[in-house]
Amino acid sequence: MTDTSGSSHPGRTTDTGATGDSGILDEALQRLHACGPERLGRLTNHAPMAVEALVRGGQARSVHRWLDYYRAKLEDMPARGTPVTDADWRAALGDPRRAADWIEYFGRALAEKPWREVLAAWWPVFLPGIAGGSTHPVIRVGHAVRTLLGPGGETPPRVAELAHGLGYWAARHSPLPARTPVAVPPSTTAAAALDAVALIPVRDGSFPARVAQVSSVPTWPAGPGATGTGPTGAGSADASPHPGEDPESARALLTDLVTAAVHRFASHGHGEPIMLVHAATAPNAVLRALPALPRELWPASLAASWAASAAVVAAYSPTAPQTYREADAEAGRSTFDEVFARAAAHGDDHTIKFADTALDVGDRTARAAALRAVRLNPPTL
Repeated sequence: MTDTSGSSHPGRTTDTGATGDSGILDEALQRLHACGPERLGRLTNHAPMAVEALVRGGQARSVHRWLDYYRAKLEDMPARGTPVTDADWRAALGDPRRAADWIEYFGRALAEKPWREVLAAWWPVFLPGIAGGSTHPVIRVGHAVRTLLGPGGETPPRVAELAHGLGYWAARHSPLPARTPVAVPPSTTAAAALDAVALIPVRDGSFPARVAQVSSVPTWPAGPGATGTGPTGAGSADASPHPGEDPESARALLTDLVTAAVHRFASHGHGEPIMLVHAATAPNAVLRALPALPRELWPASLAASWAASAAVVAAYSPTAPQTYREADAEAGRSTFDEVFARAAAHGDDHTIKFADTALDVGDRTARAAALRAVRLNPPTL
């Protein structure tokens, strides 16, 4: 049975945000929808995602105070240009100058059709561009879908938030470059596959510049006898079914990928702590969207998530891990409510969103990883 509760990972069994906090979330989203998805032409507006995470994590009382601090980072919605239409949308795909046009387009689409129908129609179009905008658009969509599936349901501000997320993804759509597939043993875990990702040679520059250097990636998940199968390869040494081709298998593997990426941050987050959170938060956004999507789209969702996570690791992971004894010891004596409260008090948007994803995983290493993010990222509040 498909889970429609909005809880997409076994680590989070209940909704920690109180039903009465739904109004706070809707108020916050309404405040934000006059703002554009970016600032300074390239930096993402993280506020809609962060406030949703705060409410979900039981920190609704801090939302408006947090927004007051974040307000200086917000810019007005950019001017509209030519409306995007069903006849000419391909010409506007991947054009960040058309962000407002795309948001308006999805506002119209969601007024005419059920949101699940719109999401399902555009999901396979957008998946190849999952890494666009440094994966922030898909993360925003994942948060939006969770609001629609969660307490309070399909309120107008939440439907509008999905329009903003989809519009941002359309505007920043950017397919990953072709990479040479690298075979791994069929039994390779998600953690081992992330460890097998080759790091780029020049560790400098923007996310697109770094990702352009990624020339190969492990073909995870690999099936029996696979030589070039999986998300980034084609062909196989046999005709056996491969992991991830079945929807339930794809969902289970995607859950494993999120867990592995969160755990890896505990030991590798020091490399680029702001950027490395996306190796976990991007695939978790996809995992959160699965309950609202047709099951036949789940395997492709796994493939795109692996491609994005591997690209982030290749671009930003350090060459060697670090021990995290202090964070692990604190995690051992802390509940996740306490850990998430630390992230909320810290105030950094990436730290809040990563702690939210770590809460989905829910084990001690995930708590330690969230605490590492609190220590590694500069505080906002």
